[in-house]
Amino acid sequence: MRILICLSALWLSASGAGAAEVYDIDPSHSTVGFTVKHLGISTVPGKFAKFKGTVTLEKHKPTAAKVEAVIEADSIDTGIVGRDTHLKSPDFFDVTKFPEIRFVSTKISPAKNDKFVMEGELTMHGVTKPVKLDAVFGGEAKDPWGGYRAACSATGVIDRKDFGLAWNKVMETGGLLVGEKVQIAIEVEGVLHVDKTP
Repeated sequence: MRILICLSALWLSASGAGAAEVYDIDPSHSTVGFTVKHLGISTVPGKFAKFKGTVTLEKHKPTAAKVEAVIEADSIDTGIVGRDTHLKSPDFFDVTKFPEIRFVSTKISPAKNDKFVMEGELTMHGVTKPVKLDAVFGGEAKDPWGGYRAACSATGVIDRKDFGLAWNKVMETGGLLVGEKVQIAIEVEGVLHVDKTP
């Protein structure tokens, strides 16, 4: 899941040369969300409230952008305390043993218009697997406080069983209590990092 993953993709549309720039995720204007099927008939939304990350950009070589993101597994929030407690337990994320979810990008490819494909390695529940997300550039702007920001959104699908999150129950009808495919939806706003060291 990651976080931040899509921010690097938006810079594929940038041009010009220069030194590498680092963008920090702004958690107050970003969301790491997901949805999972329940009983095969409804969709349960959730999110991770705490995350951080950086995107290192080389405008003269946008495909060389590097993304690193960390999500606190214990910050999972589906709006129901009992369900969140179960998700944090060894049946699912086992947050005591695996407190962080990490993403490191490996490849960025242009698609159509302002759309891009982000590939990377996702580490969750102690398992590392390749993942792929579709990203869309949202825009860039200066904020009222003198910062420079850029934004994008990304979507994708992962199979939770691939990461060892296999807990489930088979219903009388033969269906599963909890869906195995997880839809990922990310909204990211990053701010250009300014080194304030004298």
